[in-house]
Amino acid sequence: MISAYSGTQVRAAEEPLLAAGLGDVLMQRAAHGLANAVITELRSRGRRIYGSRLVVLAGKGNNGGDGLYAAAFLAARGMRTTAVLTGGAAHPAALAAFKRAGGRAEELTDAALGGLAAETRGADVVIDAILGTGAKGGLRGSAATLVQAVLEARHPACGDGFIVACDLPSGVNADTGEAAGPVLPADLTVTFGGAKAGLLADPGADHAGRVHVVHIGIEEHLPAPVLRRLGEAELASLLPHPARRAHKYSRGVLGIVAGSVQYPGAAVLACRGALAAGVGMVRYLGPPEVADLVRQSCPEVVCSDGSVADNRVQAWLVGPGMGPEDHEQLARARDAIGSGLPVVADAGALPALPSKLAPHVVLTPHAGELAALLKRLEGEADARFGDRGAVEAATFDAVRKAADLTGATVLLKGPATLVAAPAGGAFSQADGTPWLATAGSGDVLAGVIGALFAQAGPAVDRFRDLGIDDDGRWAAMAALGAALHGTAGRAASDARLGGPITAGAVADAIPEIWGKVSMLSNSGALKRNSHSQPLR
Repeated sequence: MISAYSGTQVRAAEEPLLAAGLGDVLMQRAAHGLANAVITELRSRGRRIYGSRLVVLAGKGNNGGDGLYAAAFLAARGMRTTAVLTGGAAHPAALAAFKRAGGRAEELTDAALGGLAAETRGADVVIDAILGTGAKGGLRGSAATLVQAVLEARHPACGDGFIVACDLPSGVNADTGEAAGPVLPADLTVTFGGAKAGLLADPGADHAGRVHVVHIGIEEHLPAPVLRRLGEAELASLLPHPARRAHKYSRGVLGIVAGSVQYPGAAVLACRGALAAGVGMVRYLGPPEVADLVRQSCPEVVCSDGSVADNRVQAWLVGPGMGPEDHEQLARARDAIGSGLPVVADAGALPALPSKLAPHVVLTPHAGELAALLKRLEGEADARFGDRGAVEAATFDAVRKAADLTGATVLLKGPATLVAAPAGGAFSQADGTPWLATAGSGDVLAGVIGALFAQAGPAVDRFRDLGIDDDGRWAAMAALGAALHGTAGRAASDARLGGPITAGAVADAIPEIWGKVSMLSNSGALKRNSHSQPLR
């Protein structure tokens, strides 16, 4: 699991070591990790270290010092190094070490800007070490002009060198992921002590590239993370598995209120997603003509046009394919919310929900739907997130705001899908492919999460083992569903040589992905059992 922290948390964790006079030690550790990451990346690209050209864009603070020390280490390994001092001054000891190693330092002035921009564009490696976690806002003045000139001249097909961000790309907010342009997008971000939350939330994730964490000795002082990301090991431990004597009811029954005469396919895809994700039974409630289509596509589903109260289930999924005129379906959705059972509320159900909910209700909007929800809750005058663009510019703040206002768990769909619990915990999953941006994909996702909710049962030990409390497990299950859905989407695309996919193909890929993840879990069990007493 990746744990991510705010810039404030990381700086506070550094304080005991700084007070003990270990500031230079921390900087040297960070720089050494950064330099080694550059070497590893060069080698992975089949390039030599000796003779390669490196430009470090160095600000005047500690972030610039990290970059200069790393460049000094790389200069000693034979790289041709230039430091562009974007703030006029630089960390004195780091700059001196850089010059002793044979590096060339150039102050960024208006007169020198054009030549330094050209040199930066032509480098094999560029280290962005202008702004660190304590910076407010984006680049200004000549530094902004330099980055803009580099951006305008770069082209993916031109074989440009790669860019490494030192701790985080300059202009990206470490806490929220908001980006104040221009931002030099990194191929690799080498971050210190712990991942920064802004690297795992869009738009910061757009600029971060791959994220590599270098431990520098502050880790024991870090508090609980503000954002987490589930990896393969967590998927393996959290996915439910039927017991030997399980039956369809003990494996969980999911009720689905979805679809309409206008959008019948949403109900089918939600049912397919749920069936693929291991639920014991699906009960569908909706218009007869939609139920007929569901029966034809998914004969395993039990269909009716009855009421919520008449159906015994462990969880509900409401909303896919429903519009404001679908009064009977909306009434069923409200009844499901009122049942007290876990509920996944998607799409058309969102405008009909009460303003105050509970953590076991998970809302799954896209950015436009979240903007509409926040606008309704906050009112026209106070709405910070009045449209899709405002949400997409600050996704982490937006999803946390929605969870706080509603009391529900909120999942914001996107390239980095964010899940926020009302108590404050949050997850970020980025397991998918851009091909998942296709009609019906969200319906499948909702079905997957609904199936996981129906299978949750009273046992929460597997979540507690990961430090996730009872309220936070709903966010963890939603993140688990997003990870499973994203991984299945990537697998479906890979099976087509990286080509486009349909929502149905995502549902089809889920069981195989589930099986592969389960193999990891079984492998771990075999290793654990190998240290136990033999059976007698």
